[in-house]
Amino acid sequence: MTDRPENHMRDTDAFAWYMERDPLLRSTVVSVALLDREPDLDVLEDRADRASRTVPGLRHKVVEAPYRLAPPRWVVDPDFDLSWHLRQVAAPPPNDLATVLDLARHVGMAAFDPARPLWEWTLVDGLADGSAALVLKLHHSLTDGIGGMQLAASLFDLERDAPDRGPLPDAPEGERPSATGILLDAIGYQAGRAAGVGRQMLGGAAGAARSAVRDPVGTVRSAMRTAASVGRFVAPINETRSPVMTERRLGWHYDVLDVPLDDLRRAAKAAGGTLNDAFLGGVTGGLRRFHERYGAVIDELRVTMPISVRTEDDPAGGNRITLIRFGVPSGIVDPTERMLRLHDLAADAQAEPAIPHSNAIAAALNVLPPQVVGGMLKHVDFLASNVPGLATPLYIGGAKLTAFYPFGPTIGAAVNVTLLSYCGTCSMGVTTDTGAVEDPDALLDCLGESFAEIMDLGGDHAGVRFPSRSG
Repeated sequence: MTDRPENHMRDTDAFAWYMERDPLLRSTVVSVALLDREPDLDVLEDRADRASRTVPGLRHKVVEAPYRLAPPRWVVDPDFDLSWHLRQVAAPPPNDLATVLDLARHVGMAAFDPARPLWEWTLVDGLADGSAALVLKLHHSLTDGIGGMQLAASLFDLERDAPDRGPLPDAPEGERPSATGILLDAIGYQAGRAAGVGRQMLGGAAGAARSAVRDPVGTVRSAMRTAASVGRFVAPINETRSPVMTERRLGWHYDVLDVPLDDLRRAAKAAGGTLNDAFLGGVTGGLRRFHERYGAVIDELRVTMPISVRTEDDPAGGNRITLIRFGVPSGIVDPTERMLRLHDLAADAQAEPAIPHSNAIAAALNVLPPQVVGGMLKHVDFLASNVPGLATPLYIGGAKLTAFYPFGPTIGAAVNVTLLSYCGTCSMGVTTDTGAVEDPDALLDCLGESFAEIMDLGGDHAGVRFPSRSG
């Protein structure tokens, strides 16, 4: 059954939901799964229907409480229509990957219907080489990158001729809450929250008192560190650090590049870092090269990175991330030095004392006018996300998944680069704001040059691939 782990959105998800009053801040996630042939449509429909019955949230729509008395509530859609969420289109000429990416970006830019569950699948068939593509669109409040991979593992098969999965599970019963019921639910939510906060305060006060007796200086310092960390979380940003990527428009451009996973890992090890360090080093180096093409010298850019707060006890799906902003040294030319500095900065970001309080911080921000929050987010230079992927080939409806490209939302930034590894390839989806980046092809070239430079640290390597340019 598709029970939600919570009846209400987490405050961090409500933050993303409310800020979409400004369409530049939409939190739409799109993945493009390339298939070696058209899948069996009956099987695809079965998987979509089965997922809607078993994956938390896929039959739930969002209902807002009046006056934001509580975070939006998840309600089982009594009018759920699978045909709305699963669609099929024929690829227009020239029937290639670039065509699919252009279709996908239009899908990503379109707002969800708030009266329906927040997901859509679009099968794109009729590609020139006989292949097909599946464009998967989800709202970020349904799942994060790790949750998305967990869902993909449950939706796809491990063999081409997979056995039938048996009868469909029962569908959840729809709900039609009244306005009075929604109001009473919100009041009950706040009463429960107040009681929970009271218990936490009593427990925290007792713990703080014991800590203060044992180590009064350390207790004060810890409180000051947490307060300073919260301040960094909510500090307003009034200008971009990029002198080039300053404008924002209501348009996205999608493109992709492939980097061999083993080559990137070997380069990271040679530099004394991690795969994530090599990824960030490649992105920041590419952005430096891009600015140099415009005659701009940059020492630092501001990045937003998702930090996972997911635990082993959390269910599949769901959004378990918090976003953190910090400056990165994009002006460091030496790739090894840049990667090691990025490693330290990312470690500091993940250790921010405010992270455990991110939900409470979001609750406070949710009462602010949307333009205040939007003003902060629209001055971030770029987003970067490294999603753990899958090493085993996947199939659906007899079709093999040959590549899997993730596209994260810009959320007001100029660029979002998301990496997902699949079967030995680091597949990167690059989402650019069309106002901030007027020449996305040049940016892709610069990213490719930077990742090649990173891989040079590990010795001989295969080249960076640009699949949408290969026809």
